[in-house]
Amino acid sequence: MKRYLMLALFVLTLAAPVLAQTPPQPSKPAAQDEFLPVSGPVPGQDSIPAPRLVAIAYGFIWVVIFGYVWSVRSRLASVEREMHTVSKRIGGGRQA
Repeated sequence: MKRYLMLALFVLTLAAPVLAQTPPQPSKPAAQDEFLPVSGPVPGQDSIPAPRLVAIAYGFIWVVIFGYVWSVRSRLASVEREMHTVSKRIGGGRQA
């Protein structure tokens, strides 16, 4: 009995890869393998309004750049005022 069980396990171990293989898929028709150009939006698909999104993105970037430049300008003006005040205190108001 033990021999038959071992033989059955051995046969199943050898047969497992053969049984696990998937059956071959039927080949697709030739018309589906060829490239077919699309001449416009496909009905039923969502479309994103790209020009509007690009314009919004560029606008956002320009606002950020102008905000950064304004921030640097205002901080630089503040530092220049402080330097002018310090130079007046130290040098008696003389500028080179």
